[in-house]
Amino acid sequence: MILPGLLGFLAALGLIFIRVPIGISLAVVGFGGFYVLKGLTPALSMMAIAAKDSSMSYALSVIPLFVLMGNLIAAAGISSDLFRAAQMLMGRLRGGLAMATVLSCGGFAAVCGSSVATAYTMGKVSLPSMRRFGYADSLATASVAAGGTLGIIIPPSVIMVIYGIATETHIGKLFAAGLIPGVLGILGYFAAIRWTVWRHPASAPLADPTTQEDRKDAYRRVWPVLLLFGVVLGGIYSGLFTATEAAGVGATGGFLFALFRGRLGFAQFYKVFLSTLETSAVMFAIVLGANIFGEFMNMTGLDSAVLQLVKGNDLQPITVIFIIIGIYIVLGALMEELSMILLTLPVFFPLVVGLGYDPVWFGILIVVLCQVGLIAPPIGMNLFVIKAVAPDVSLATTIKGISPFIAADVFRIALLALFPVVTLVLPNLMFP
Repeated sequence: MILPGLLGFLAALGLIFIRVPIGISLAVVGFGGFYVLKGLTPALSMMAIAAKDSSMSYALSVIPLFVLMGNLIAAAGISSDLFRAAQMLMGRLRGGLAMATVLSCGGFAAVCGSSVATAYTMGKVSLPSMRRFGYADSLATASVAAGGTLGIIIPPSVIMVIYGIATETHIGKLFAAGLIPGVLGILGYFAAIRWTVWRHPASAPLADPTTQEDRKDAYRRVWPVLLLFGVVLGGIYSGLFTATEAAGVGATGGFLFALFRGRLGFAQFYKVFLSTLETSAVMFAIVLGANIFGEFMNMTGLDSAVLQLVKGNDLQPITVIFIIIGIYIVLGALMEELSMILLTLPVFFPLVVGLGYDPVWFGILIVVLCQVGLIAPPIGMNLFVIKAVAPDVSLATTIKGISPFIAADVFRIALLALFPVVTLVLPNLMFP
């Protein structure tokens, strides 16, 4: 039944390309394929079981809790404080404001978990400052677009949670594995900015000097959220609580943080919970669709056929990995990252695990590949987010400035693919 699997994969891909919501695309193809092959009653039974598993799973409660934590902290105005602290730390370097943007994006990502939300929020904060100091639009917008991608690699990350649930991979290990690649991403973006300002010094004039008192005040305002981040991840890594319990602690801490800062009136509180409800509903619908599609793909045996094909042709495992990387880079430039992951996991995950690779390593590799997709033309989501934040800056200008950042990501992907120990050293130490 390989042919039905291939046709189902292509049908889902086609629906996603014509902008049918991913959850609906995967569910329709999965249910339709199951109905054609097994009949109506088995298809309805399969969908009922998938719906129960998607809506009643304790593990899935981590999604709305982490989303709520991010929304509460964003409502507390931490984004501007993070940028100011990063600006005090790096602002005197040439290109320092762009590097401060990347660093503050990393900090915001650590409590937000969403790349689009990180790019949008930090773009609102940092772009006016960079443009006021005379930064070239290409560098300013590209640094925000690239920095925003850190939202899916620096834990806690919603995409990591969904990958962990879909593949039954330990979420704590995924969070630990994302730390080093996330730091490498920040350093790579720093290198991209330094390269840009070395070639075009006028693109990043030096900022004004700051006083020691200003720096102390900026750092003082961000320590509570850094403490919250440390408690959430530290609790997971130490075994004090599970990822779901950590999300609950994070959401409670985010609520107290926003409350004590005086930023959580009734109207804001209502807006935060409504946004969390909307985002969580979309996420659960996507997980449901992915479960239905996954059941159909498992029934067709396409994953086993691909694994046998690879082994029968004596392809080296690393060759297969680089082929998969190439496919993800192409797909990432054409479609949204969550769609790409959930569409391809039923085929690629069993193949990679069957070749002997660690599922935690593969999950992080996929997330880094998604980072490239978020800023790669023509459909890079963060490029359009920046266009919404700065409508007077052309998309071509942002694309012009993004090339060094993509180059840094390609280097990081090669490093992680060739040396899995870079990804696995922390989870192996923390979860022996």
